[in-house]
Amino acid sequence: MGLGSLRDVSLADARKARAKWAAVLQDGLDPITERQKAIDDEAKRQDQQDPTFEEMAHIVFEARKAKLRDNRKRGRWFSPLKIHVIPKIGKKRLSTIHQRDIHTAIAPIWNTKHETADKAMNRTRMIFQDARLMGYPVDPFVCDAARHMLGHVEAVETPIPSTPWQEVPDLFARLDKPFPSYLALRWIILTATRGTPARGARFSEIDGDVWIVPADRMKGQRGKVKDFRVPLSSAALDVLDTCREYATSILLFPSPRVGFISQEMLTQSLKQLGEAGRPHGFRSSFRSWVQDTEAASWEVAETALSHTIGNKVERSYARSDLLDRRRILMQKWGDFVTRSAAKVVKLHR
Repeated sequence: MGLGSLRDVSLADARKARAKWAAVLQDGLDPITERQKAIDDEAKRQDQQDPTFEEMAHIVFEARKAKLRDNRKRGRWFSPLKIHVIPKIGKKRLSTIHQRDIHTAIAPIWNTKHETADKAMNRTRMIFQDARLMGYPVDPFVCDAARHMLGHVEAVETPIPSTPWQEVPDLFARLDKPFPSYLALRWIILTATRGTPARGARFSEIDGDVWIVPADRMKGQRGKVKDFRVPLSSAALDVLDTCREYATSILLFPSPRVGFISQEMLTQSLKQLGEAGRPHGFRSSFRSWVQDTEAASWEVAETALSHTIGNKVERSYARSDLLDRRRILMQKWGDFVTRSAAKVVKLHR
C-alpha cells in the first residue's frame, strides 16, 4: 500500500499513516479498500454540500418571480438581499450561517431603514425555509433568533402623500399636454384605479364606456378569473380619444423605451409640476371627496376602489359589482375634476 511519494510525504507523516492503516488491518479490514471508501464518502459529501446563501437566494427568487405582478418590480424583491445581506454572508454555506451573521448584516439599517430591513429579514427567512424543504441541513430558527437580537422597532406608518380633493381640478387642468405621463395621471385621477392596472391599460380592454381590467393586473385578484369593470366618465373617454390620436402601440400609455410607462415617470411629472401628492394618493383624494360630499354610499365608493367588502360568506351572495351606480358616481367625479359641474344660482332683481 503506497502512502505517497517521497517528495510529498515526510518521514514523520509516513510513520503516522503506517500506524493508522496498520490498526485498520489489525481490525480485519483491508486498508486500501477502506481508504477508497473514505475518498468516495468525501466526494459524495462535497456533491451534497448545501449551497451558499447567494446561490439559494437566486433559486428562491426564480421560484417566486412569476408570482410578482409587475415585471418591473421583480428586481425590487431581490434588491434588499442584494444590497444589504449578500455582500455580508452571500459566500457562506447556509448550514454554517449563525444568527450573529444575519444580525451583523441587517443591524446597520434595522433602525434607520426599518422597512427595507424588515423585507431583507423576511426574505432571508424564506431562503432558509425553502432550503430546509429541499432537504439541506439548515434551521430557519436562526432568522427568528437574529430578529430577536435586533430588538423591537416601533414602526410609524407614513401614508402616501395625496392631493387634497379640493385641489385636484387645478392639478388636472395643468396636465394639459398629450404626454403619456400626463395622460396616465389624468386617467388615474378619473378612474381612481391603482398604478399597475392603469399604466398597463390596453385599447383592447375598452368596451364602449367600460374599461375591463384583467384579474392578473388587479391587486388581490391574481390567480382568479374575475376581471374588474371600470365605468368611464365622459372626461375619461376624452382622455381615451387623445390616447388613440397619439397611439404608437396597443398600450394607452407606452414608454419611449420599452413596455408601458413607469411609476417613476409619473412621480417625476408631479414633481416637475410642484405637486406633493403621488399617483396612488389620488385614490385617497377620490375617497375623501365622496365622504365629504356624500356623493355615494359607502359600498359604492369602496367597490369603485376595488376594495373587498364584507366577509367571505357575504361576498358569496352579494356578487354585483354595482356598475350602474358606480357609473353615476364616476361621472360626478369626472364633472367635478373637469369643473363641468357648475352650480346655477338664480339672480334676483
